Amino acid sequence: MKPIGSSSHFTLHATSGTARRGTLHLAHGDVQTPTFMPVGTAATVKGLTPTDLREIQSQIILSNTYHLWLRPGIEIISQAGGLHRFMAWNGPILTDSGGFQVFSLEGRRRLDDDGVTFQSHLDGSLHRFTPENVIAFEEAIGVDIAMVLDVCVKLPSSQEELANAVRLTTHWARRAAQARTSKATAVFGIVQGGLDGFLREQSAEKLIALDFPGYAIGGLSVGESREEMEMTARFTASLLPEDKPRYIMGIGTARDIITAVDCGVDMFDCVYPTRCGRNGRAMTHDGEFAIKNATYTTDYGPLDPKCDCAVCTTYTRAYLSHLFRAGEMLGPRLLSYHNVYLLNDLMRRAREAIEANEWTSFRDSL
Repeated sequence: MKPIGSSSHFTLHATSGTARRGTLHLAHGDVQTPTFMPVGTAATVKGLTPTDLREIQSQIILSNTYHLWLRPGIEIISQAGGLHRFMAWNGPILTDSGGFQVFSLEGRRRLDDDGVTFQSHLDGSLHRFTPENVIAFEEAIGVDIAMVLDVCVKLPSSQEELANAVRLTTHWARRAAQARTSKATAVFGIVQGGLDGFLREQSAEKLIALDFPGYAIGGLSVGESREEMEMTARFTASLLPEDKPRYIMGIGTARDIITAVDCGVDMFDCVYPTRCGRNGRAMTHDGEFAIKNATYTTDYGPLDPKCDCAVCTTYTRAYLSHLFRAGEMLGPRLLSYHNVYLLNDLMRRAREAIEANEWTSFRDSL
């Protein structure tokens, strides 16, 4: 990696078992870990304003290079003063590189050793992504953490496909590291390898040699079982440096996040809580349920009696059920607010448990 330095660094404060408590210092502020990152794919966390996100103590949000590249494009974001000003969010932002779209838009992209060509899902136009121009885009819009362009493949996949994904991801990571120009944007590497321990070890070893300021565990939540995900996440986390943040990509249920914290991971993201919110699914301390079910039409209790968010202390299940049944947009907004708050609060309590060296008892109480 170019010796240009970085304004970001990570401080590990405490461990309890394999769970970790730290602070990630970034250009737009500190992030207390473990932390959940709400997903704002197109420069907005669906249904929630930046004021909402601050109220529910979101520390860092995720956006997506592929989608921002296509719409609104780099010129509009740059002329606005960068992504933070454009979306009126003054906290840290992480951008995915488009690597997930290599997986999700498999029928609309072509891979080669130099990069990937996407056919836009909006208008069919062609767009060329390389490790260098992705980093240039992420730095130009001023994000705090930029993910390298990688190759994410579905599971199960053949050994040949997994090995090629590791080869390309490693090759592209080396080029991305050389392409860095901004001290304000930390570039994270992404470990691939599917469920193959040897490939994961090989991928991690080569990325660690590049001395990225942080590392992600990629290629999970793409078809494997929950048991396979845990086994692979735990093994991969054990390969990564203790003094660098660890990020597992694309998990967002309370159960999976707690499992990942127990594996020694610090950062998580997923569309799950806001997608659930838009579709009338409430995440609570006692499990999930569909608010539109008939039983809730005359339930005048709070959404989650164990939650102290503004939704649970203000509105009843009956009212929220009515909003969804009436097609009122306030319903998805309020449920999204609560669901993200729930995960943020879960992470706050996890941090406190790790600091008190009571992680195991906290984990087992959930």
